Amino acid sequence: MLPWLTEFPAQRFNDVRDTSLAKLVRDDMLALILKGVLIPGQRINEPDVAARLGVSRVPVREALRELESSGLVVARKHAGVFVRQLDASEIRDLYQMRGLLDGFAGRQAALLVGEPKAVLLALLDDSVHAMKEASARHEVQRYYGENLRFHWAIIEAAGNQTLTETYRSIVQKLHLSRLKNLSHDVGMQASIAEHAEIVQVLRQGDPQRCEDLMAHHVSDAFTRLVHATPPVA
Repeated sequence: MLPWLTEFPAQRFNDVRDTSLAKLVRDDMLALILKGVLIPGQRINEPDVAARLGVSRVPVREALRELESSGLVVARKHAGVFVRQLDASEIRDLYQMRGLLDGFAGRQAALLVGEPKAVLLALLDDSVHAMKEASARHEVQRYYGENLRFHWAIIEAAGNQTLTETYRSIVQKLHLSRLKNLSHDVGMQASIAEHAEIVQVLRQGDPQRCEDLMAHHVSDAFTRLVHATPPVA
């Protein structure tokens, strides 16, 4: 389960007093996209979605408009709505922005003291340990999930709601570019070493060093992804 995604319970459709039907449909389709059930480039069939969820096509259309505004799907005239396929320049831009946000969050997290710092460090230590286990067993998807959990914990520790919302949007879109690579080891050992160093610097409470490490870690991750992605024929 991804850090920012709540498991979608089907029974929520039985109680929509506090949540709009369109939001429930959006959350359902969002879950399918982020889990890779709906893959980049795939057409989303409105009647099929409506029939599966037992709703009319009106909330489905509204949900698709929301997903389009968030950059996860694209509507093509006379063709339908499709899960987004990111091009190389957009992936680069998103990684650059993510590096800035991760760097800022790292600086803020390094300033924590007392119990909040202890709780964060315990979570990060556990995450790094889980990443090492996943790597040893060649469980790439488990490693990737722990990687996301590690970064999400630091983002939340920064205590900035705008940062959290912006980061969620960026990482959800970047996830589209990672789906096809989740069966491959994209530099896990190097990445784990970088995560461990970040935890060490957080423990020392060095905000500038932590900001630099977080930003460079994201930049290095992008470089590894580019080198691991085969050229388009």
